[in-house]
Amino acid sequence: MSPQIRPLTPELQKVAKEQLKEDPERLEADLQAFKTWIEQQPHLNPRMDDQFLVAFLRGCKYSLERAKSKLDKYYTLKTKYPDYFRVTNTTDSKFREIHQTGAIIYLPTPLNENGPRIGIWRMGLVPVEKYTMLECMQVAQAMQEIAILEDDYANVNGVVFIMDMKGATAAHLFQMTPSMAKKFTVFSEEALPLRLKAQHFINTITGFEQLFNMFKPMMSKKMQSRLFVHGNKMGLLTEQIPLKYLPEEYGGENGTTQDIVAAMEKKLDEYADFFQENVNFGTDESLRPGKPIDFEGLFGVEGSFRKLNVD
Repeated sequence: MSPQIRPLTPELQKVAKEQLKEDPERLEADLQAFKTWIEQQPHLNPRMDDQFLVAFLRGCKYSLERAKSKLDKYYTLKTKYPDYFRVTNTTDSKFREIHQTGAIIYLPTPLNENGPRIGIWRMGLVPVEKYTMLECMQVAQAMQEIAILEDDYANVNGVVFIMDMKGATAAHLFQMTPSMAKKFTVFSEEALPLRLKAQHFINTITGFEQLFNMFKPMMSKKMQSRLFVHGNKMGLLTEQIPLKYLPEEYGGENGTTQDIVAAMEKKLDEYADFFQENVNFGTDESLRPGKPIDFEGLFGVEGSFRKLNVD
């Protein structure tokens, strides 16, 4: 039976072949090898849809070893830290209120038409006294999960993220503790199959430096090289992301927040059952072969998740 995967556009197929080492002839065999390994792992119970699993192969440039490690970490972290990483309810009123602020959006047209997906987080749109950072992260997680399944641009070309701090206050920043920062950094680098190609910071506020300096050393050198801090200089951002690829509110041509939010509201409705099913997937550490994972050691702010070996 051929893999149940959406065909890529010719442009994306070319990138997948050249940059991700995807071979359409071998795709079925690669997926089968991945599934065979999963079935041999007593502790691991993931989603098994082809479209979901291929995201891990693409995100790891078809290194089966790296894909195994990513998938294991993806579910290990969701199971161990559900408040952070496991979304099961997207119809909750608080969840929808945060989404409806338009604080977190993915823009309809990718960068340069066929490049990475562009995401924007406008922290200042979410009242800090009403919603916590973790509640906001749940919305971001849900959107990432939908992107893993649906967004070929994000899966093949990665994601470019803009953190716009206009209207945010130090109170927004102080919600982020070192241990939270550590978990998010590890998840995004070592568990999430979508590759972050650049992270831009614009309209930065007092207190940002401290937060940035806390996060940065936790990241790999490669990720550190993809961080761009523009202060309040919009011109520095548009050198890398031409203005037309930003939303209309910024003077660009890439959709309006209102339309983008409305479309995603529909999508969240469609995916309600999907997210409820997330309770069924995860890891059972009591069944993990070999040594147990020392989470305290790994997530002490000094520790790194890299010590987790996956056969």
